[in-house]
Amino acid sequence: MASPYAFLLEPDKLQFDKNGLIPAVLQHAHTRQVLMLGYMNRESLAQSIASGHCWFYSRSRRRLWEKGESSGHYQKIVSITFDCDADALLLEVLPEGPTCHTGRVSCFENRPKATDESKTSPTLYAALEHLQKIVHQRNHERPEGSYTTKLFEKGIGQIAKKFGEEGVEVALAAVSESDERLVSETADLIYNLSVMFEQRQISFEEVGKALLERIR
Repeated sequence: MASPYAFLLEPDKLQFDKNGLIPAVLQHAHTRQVLMLGYMNRESLAQSIASGHCWFYSRSRRRLWEKGESSGHYQKIVSITFDCDADALLLEVLPEGPTCHTGRVSCFENRPKATDESKTSPTLYAALEHLQKIVHQRNHERPEGSYTTKLFEKGIGQIAKKFGEEGVEVALAAVSESDERLVSETADLIYNLSVMFEQRQISFEEVGKALLERIR
């Protein structure tokens, strides 16, 4: 099946600069946060369209490179558009981890670096993505001794029951325990939710889409 973006490779569709490059802005498809700015040539654009992941042209190294080739934090392309002058690209993506090489979600986060932890702490969305990938891996590999493996072996009934129990723990913590305890119990709840979603083959992306529709 041909890519819907193949038309971008037509010679007169986009206005590349004298060096054969065009700026490409990456934006999170769900949160709309601007993630990074890179440069593409025709070859890297073709690679991006063919693979569904973002490829760029490095002006310093003078070669193509795939975003995530060293970190594993690939950028899954959701859509590609261009501006009114056809000399800049906008790619909506779903990042598989932090986008910036510093470990931050976005290259445009210029907040003061108060602690080492602040440099690498992912947003909730990035954490959810990472959690779901790990749970998916556990489901397929079923490593011996893993708590997640034991949950999958018990089946959806027990998984749903455990999720319900964690929901009660969150409610109790909200009423009578500390903020730290409430956060901890909520993390347990989300973990069990990810196991339940994996069992039902549902992704957090689907929940994100439903929430955005409600916001609209």
